[in-house]
Amino acid sequence: MLREIAEYPNSFGPLGPGDERIETERYTLCMGPGKTWNTVQRQRLHSDEIDEVLAEVRSLLRERGRDSTQWEVGSSATPPDLVERLLERGLVHDKDPYAVAVVLTKPPPPPPPELEARRVETFDEFAAANAVQWEAFESTDVEEGRALLADRWRDAPSIMHAVWLDGEIVSAGTSAPTPHGLLLYGGATLPRARGRGAYRALLHARWEEAMRRGTPTLITQGGAMSRPILERVGFERVGEVHMLLDKFGRDET
Repeated sequence: MLREIAEYPNSFGPLGPGDERIETERYTLCMGPGKTWNTVQRQRLHSDEIDEVLAEVRSLLRERGRDSTQWEVGSSATPPDLVERLLERGLVHDKDPYAVAVVLTKPPPPPPPELEARRVETFDEFAAANAVQWEAFESTDVEEGRALLADRWRDAPSIMHAVWLDGEIVSAGTSAPTPHGLLLYGGATLPRARGRGAYRALLHARWEEAMRRGTPTLITQGGAMSRPILERVGFERVGEVHMLLDKFGRDET
């Protein structure tokens, strides 16, 4: 169960305002409030169903005015060569094309004393934490994200933690509570503050959140930037995920 949650976190987290999740026997399509916030997960296909499912997913997205989606293909996906078959059909590797699915079931190391790490408490802190994520990830949909901030702050079931250095938020991450543990998303540190323990402090604050909720497990994916530190602080690999991007346009050609 933990492996599947770590490989496909959007399929298990609580839904917020504007979120939609379509679950079928062959895949799960997760859509967020932003037009580009789409991902296909939990693929359980036969080889002769790939073209049909691609067309079905694209149709569902076009109906909602969306023209691209990510495919997160985990180690439990079928057929086993699904990544290669999707690449043959025109999908491409995403910017960060590979991640490991990892879980933590013991306390991470404590953070450096000069850092303050806690849950954000005001809308201004929430907005500043999101800005850190946008800058760290070099996001291209900042305007769309900024327009959704107020609704997300008011209604989203997810949680935001941040890390302060000299009074400035330098690291931030989102998480979502589940009965199996805390799902971690989007942990990021500003380039100028890296190497000072901010990401470790962020993980520790989220571990304390999971403990308070009675679910002492952190579940996430580690990409190229976060994977080394996640493994150093005790996260264990349970699977892997390949990230593909399908840009298909809104109209059939």
